[in-house]
This record gives sequence, structure tokens and C-alpha cells, in this order.
Amino acid sequence: MALVVMKFGGSSVADADKIKYVAGKIVAKSKAGNKVVVVVSAPGDTTDNLLEMAGKITSNPPSREMDMLLSTGEMISISLLAMAIDSVGSRVISMTGPQAGISADADHTRAKIKKINQKKVKDQLAKNNIVIVAGFQALNPNGDITTLGRGGSDLTAVALAAALEADSCEIYSDVEGVYTTDPRIVKDARKIDCVSYDEMLEMAGSGAQVLQSRSVEVAKKFGVEIHSRSTFNENQGTIITSEEKIRRKQMEDLLISGITFDKNQVKFTIIDLPDLPGVAAKIFGRLAEIGVNVDMIIQSAAVDKKNDISFTVSKQNMKKTQVELDRTIPEFKATSTSVICDEHIAKVSIIGIGMKSNPGVAAQMFEVLYKKGINIEMISTSEIKISCIVDEVDIVKAVEELHKSFGLSKKNQENLL
Repeated sequence: MALVVMKFGGSSVADADKIKYVAGKIVAKSKAGNKVVVVVSAPGDTTDNLLEMAGKITSNPPSREMDMLLSTGEMISISLLAMAIDSVGSRVISMTGPQAGISADADHTRAKIKKINQKKVKDQLAKNNIVIVAGFQALNPNGDITTLGRGGSDLTAVALAAALEADSCEIYSDVEGVYTTDPRIVKDARKIDCVSYDEMLEMAGSGAQVLQSRSVEVAKKFGVEIHSRSTFNENQGTIITSEEKIRRKQMEDLLISGITFDKNQVKFTIIDLPDLPGVAAKIFGRLAEIGVNVDMIIQSAAVDKKNDISFTVSKQNMKKTQVELDRTIPEFKATSTSVICDEHIAKVSIIGIGMKSNPGVAAQMFEVLYKKGINIEMISTSEIKISCIVDEVDIVKAVEELHKSFGLSKKNQENLL
């Protein structure tokens, strides 16, 4: 008898008919002889609607109260889904994150899971109950409910799979898996059969929205193999697993797995900073203190004891980054220092474990962009990723041309995972 963790996203439980459909899939999995733990997100656009409502009341809501508010979405899902399963005669119980024994730190709205007490879930499984757990939420050391950041239900599912030593972890959504790029942009984008944890981490951090990056980190740490698949058909999706398993399937010749893009980027450039020790540390330390995650950073060579620093952040962090820079820059007492903010940029990335052993990938990427008249404003690299900042008007063309150049279309199946 296998233990299966099934996670369903908000689009899968958006209305009563979809909840009944999902209930049928869960019951079928249980009747096939499996112990089943289900994790669900808030229905449809519930979280966005709650955020919008809070914004109409205050521009600066207390983070504790935001967690109290946003955690209610998943409560709707677990109770309705439990009712749907009960209505067809199957044994079921719903649990909040805290009831399921999920404990986190005290960092409201972006808490990190610290431990999971599996006893309550295991006790219910022993009673042959299907266990439905609210994703995205946990209990902090103060006894308050807290949330795990956007996409946190993925993290709940993977963490439960790790803690329960589940035989499989299936993440269901309205897409069939991970694609070589966004199929809404490139029509002949292809579903990837198998992708490594590291590749998925880079994809998630570069704009792909299939899985929360923190959930992939936990999956890699504890060896949880994830099956990303569609709620609405039985097709094989994408397996996220270790690089070693992929290589054993003779995939070492693959060069690039996917092309991602992110239009949720803002570039800040600080001009004429004093070229002194500690300047960068102070700027980025202050940004870290207010919870701003900096993505790409470039510093120019010093001229006349001054240099320029450019960096990117998400658009959601634009205002507080600007406020913090306005507070910090005057402390350097440099009259010529100024800050420029560019909202009209986007990031395009190529990702693949084959880059480790294949020289010339960067050159090919830059050549493709050059031939299409696309100017590169910033570049960053890792062992399996190259990212470029370009003008946002060029992002679709960049994705299309790179996808074609690296042979990722359906017509080039031999180059795919």
C-alpha cells in the first residue's frame, strides 16, 4: 500500500464542479489501495481578491493580520473538498496547517517550516481516512497562524511528503507539466518529461510559475521526487528529480532544457558612488533588512574614485527599494550620486545541466540576441543558467528566437529531456 501526497492548485478547486471533479480523482486514488494525503490551495482568485480588499482598507496592513486574512482561503477549500468526498461515501477529514502539525518560524507572510509533527496525520491515515490539509499555512512559536509565501501550498505538499516518507508527491494544476518555455508565447513549446532539481530551481527563480522555488529546495534536500501534472487529464506530466537519475537515462547530451522570462523586474542604477570599502555592503544590507531580494548586480570599474552599481528587484519591491535608497545614499555625502529606476525591462534566461560540459552556449545566446537587434543591458551566469536583461519590448522576440536556436521545439524532440 503506497502513501501518496496529492496537491491541487487554486484553479483546480475554483468552483463547485471542479471541487467535485477533484474529489473523484482523490477517491479513485484511495480506492486503488493508496493512503492519500491531499494539500489544497485557496479557490481560484481568492487570495488575490483578499489582497485587493485589504489594500482598499490600508496601504500598510499588519503582517500578522494579513496572515490571519490570507489563511482563510485554504480553509474554504479543505472544508468544501472534504464535503465532496464525504458525499460519495469515502472517509475523510480536513485539517488546517497547524492541526496537521506544521510549525514555522515567526516571520509573518513568508515563514519557513521548522518541523512537522506527523502524529495527527498518521493517526487519521491509520483510520483509513483521506486527510486533506490546508496548504500555505503553519503555526509559529507565538501560537499564531502564519503563511509560507505565495505558492506556499507547493511547499506544504513537498514538506509533508518528506516528513511522511511518501511514496509519491503529485502536484496538480491547470498545465500538464514543465514546458521548454511558456506555450502562450511559443506555440510549439514542448512539455519536458524529466528535469533536475537544480534546473527547476533556476526555472522557478527566473520566471517559470509551475512550482514555488522553496518547494523545490525542500524536494532536493530530502530526495522527494515530484510529478507535476494536469488536474484535468491523465497524461504523464514532468518528473522533477535528481540529476543522477536523469543522467542514468542517458540525458547527458542535452544542452538546454528551457527558456524562461520574467517581466516582473525593475532595474536600479546608482551613479557616481564613492569607491570606498563598505559602500555596497551598506546599500545591500539595508535592502536585506527590509526584505528586498536583489537578483542581478553589476558594478562598473572605478573612475576618479567613483563607480556605478546596477541591480534588479521585483516590481513589487520597487517603491520600498526607492525609499530605502533615498534614505541611504545621502549618508555617503557624495553630491554627484544619483539613482535611476527603469521599469521597462525584462529578464530572459536559458537553463540546462548540459551547459556544464558544453562551451559556447553563452556565445550562441549573445549571437542570437545580436542578430535580432536586441541589446543586452545586464548579464548573470551560474553553472547551468545564463540570464540577460533586455528591453521589455524585446522579450517575446528574444524568447522565440532562443527557443528556435537551441532546438527546443516539438520538431526537435531529440534535443529534449
